Amino acid sequence: MNSQLSIFRPKIDEISLLSINTSAFFPDNYGGYMVAFAGRKYAARSPPAFIANSTYTVTSFTLVMEFQKGRLQNLFWKRDGCASCKGNSNFVCLNKQDCAIRTPSCKGRGGTVDCSLGIQLAFSGTDTHLAVLNSWYEVENMKQYSLYGLYSNLKSSLTSQFNNFF
Repeated sequence: MNSQLSIFRPKIDEISLLSINTSAFFPDNYGGYMVAFAGRKYAARSPPAFIANSTYTVTSFTLVMEFQKGRLQNLFWKRDGCASCKGNSNFVCLNKQDCAIRTPSCKGRGGTVDCSLGIQLAFSGTDTHLAVLNSWYEVENMKQYSLYGLYSNLKSSLTSQFNNFF
């Protein structure tokens, strides 16, 4: 089976957003799942997370990197239990844990919806000086789509302004 790789180097304890354009990349053609891994000498790997199949595509994820005394211990996907898709008829709740959009609604699949993947990255635990890493607590207090929505709006705004010059 083929696979795709995205490399992302975030700053420690800063909320980061990795966005992967899926208008020409179809995750379901590569198994429909993703894992995250990090580390040099001792690597940590997340459990597989469902992204897409021919029916549904999940577009928003939160990955937490857990540290103890500055050493990476664990990577895990934090799920919001579908709180962010309640009341939105475009989304479906999968397994009571992920909001998904119907894959045929996505750009490149016959639809008009931007189904780019958004991965919020946050940190928990302590650094080498036992200072608490706070970005996880900040993400915990935000709605699942808030960072991705902000990023999408900013990207659209900048793109449209840039296009007006030419």
